[in-house]
Amino acid sequence: MRIAIDARWIFPEISGIGAYTRDLIRHLATDATCRYVLLFDNPDVLERTVEETGIADCPHVDTLLLSYGVFSLRNQLLLRRQLLRSQVDVYHSTNYMIPFAAFPPHRAGAVRCVTTIHDVIPMIFTDHAPRSRKARVYPLYRRLMCEVGRRADTIVTDSEASRRDIITHLRIPPEYAEKVRVVYCGVSPRFQPPEQPPDTNPDRTRNILYVGRCDPYKNIATLLKAFAAATQRTGMKMRLTLAGSPDPRYPEPQELARQLGIESAVAWTGYVPDDMLVRLYQESDLLVHPSRYEGFGLQVAEAMACGVPVICSNAGSLPEVAGDATILLDPDDVSGFAEAIVHVLSSPDDARDLVRKGRRQVARFTWQRAAAKMAQIYKELARG
Repeated sequence: MRIAIDARWIFPEISGIGAYTRDLIRHLATDATCRYVLLFDNPDVLERTVEETGIADCPHVDTLLLSYGVFSLRNQLLLRRQLLRSQVDVYHSTNYMIPFAAFPPHRAGAVRCVTTIHDVIPMIFTDHAPRSRKARVYPLYRRLMCEVGRRADTIVTDSEASRRDIITHLRIPPEYAEKVRVVYCGVSPRFQPPEQPPDTNPDRTRNILYVGRCDPYKNIATLLKAFAAATQRTGMKMRLTLAGSPDPRYPEPQELARQLGIESAVAWTGYVPDDMLVRLYQESDLLVHPSRYEGFGLQVAEAMACGVPVICSNAGSLPEVAGDATILLDPDDVSGFAEAIVHVLSSPDDARDLVRKGRRQVARFTWQRAAAKMAQIYKELARG
């Protein structure tokens, strides 16, 4: 059985989709019962991924460098032929785009298709990111996603919440609903608590962390307002770090920080490589994530793995991922977020209880488990 995994979703700067693809490859490669061919379109990314995943010594894993990207017309026209030439049984795109010509709707083709749809946020919140490319071509995006729903043999998603929304918004008929499968993301073992215990000096500055983009649905306005209110309610010194780059399309968060008078206490890091992200978690006293929707919420799981207490919204998949290990609040409850920030930072026993529960909860999410479930899906399709 030969499985093609589309690694063209791994970009030079690692994104969430790229990290998902890389970690899945790393753990699938331990299963020698399948043969894998990894598709790339960038030789530097190919070389880096081989090194990072340790697949150079895996004789059952091959790489293939294509001259076209996932969104190109050539991908739509040429990839089917390449998959057949490579004797692929199952093709897996780790994000939504697939070559339509390779996969007929609602029936099995010569190659079976798995696609991971992490979420359908643009279809749930039409103003989720009003200046994004998807928003500008939303009718085309909606049609494309529904077509993916018709043609993929199996749709993998990251949570039960996303599964329900995919079935609804992609208009999956009831007789095909079972093809939408949940495979929870894993958390890389590099996310661990710091070796040194946190500083207990009551006069030190507390570090509050946010990890993610600045799209409006991420709800950074609630975070900034809650941070400003929390600083007024307590004499503790606090700093808010937003791990990621300010988005020039959405300057509102920076302007809001200025209006709230907290600009000097708020910092955007810019692009964060893997080792720096782990360090940011380990140096933080609290992760706050008021997003209006997440398909999984990997930052919440990573923070828990690093021993960081978490406050997050009760939207999308976040209650599913967080369990009883975080403080869950309505995403618009600014006062509640502010109160929770002050409480966690001023109550060491309660913070330690959140950490303990978080470590227990995050143990559910491993890449070994995710890869095993994904390999089972491949085998079921190949046999079918």
